[in-house]
Amino acid sequence: MHKITSYDEWVTLLEEQPKLLLFVKINGCSVCDGLLPQVEPLQEQYPDVPFYQVNVSEVQEIAGQFSLFTAPVVLLFLHGKEYARFARFVQRDELMKRLDEVQQWED
Repeated sequence: MHKITSYDEWVTLLEEQPKLLLFVKINGCSVCDGLLPQVEPLQEQYPDVPFYQVNVSEVQEIAGQFSLFTAPVVLLFLHGKEYARFARFVQRDELMKRLDEVQQWED
């Protein structure tokens, strides 16, 4: 999972990638640290959906742009627009259902 280190990097990715998953975390978040190892392995099942992560303690502009008030948050994007949002306690089955939908879209 590639780490996003700046807001400009994020804007470029959003413009270039037709579909993607963004895992949002913050420093000192035990729920974030517990959820990330559950989401990361899904990359292998969804090779057409690039996975990224960002620590909003370091790239605060992203939190403001997407009105993120908690962490962790998993966001799915399709053609530059938010397709699905999962906050705090992410149900893996529901996430996989949405990933299936996103993966089926043609670029």
